[in-house]
Amino acid sequence: MSTKPYDAPPAAQTLETFANPAPSRDYEICIEAPEFTCVCPKTSHPDFATLTLTYVPDRACVELKSYKLYLHAYRNVGIFHEAVTNRIADDLVKILKPRRLRLSAAFHAHGGITTTVTVEHQARGKK
Repeated sequence: MSTKPYDAPPAAQTLETFANPAPSRDYEICIEAPEFTCVCPKTSHPDFATLTLTYVPDRACVELKSYKLYLHAYRNVGIFHEAVTNRIADDLVKILKPRRLRLSAAFHAHGGITTTVTVEHQARGKK
């Protein structure tokens, strides 16, 4: 069994943003991606997950088509659940600089076991 990733993870530069239309207000944006896939680096089997991104934007919002294409680029990437969830969250925090962000990745069952990995970010000085 291989532990080598198939492809490198996609670059964060593929994510696009647009100006927050209400930067003076705290409001949540929730985006669900029920068809996320990557590859298990140990077994080479596909891993399927529902990603739920919830964030409070500051100056920027993520553009949905670019987010979809960014996620689809993980399809042939060999990466563990914990690593991919943290990588996606890091890329989103880097490009959005949100007030708050929460990314939950609920992976489907393999051998009767499900995994959910949740990453949270809070901007410093923001509550």
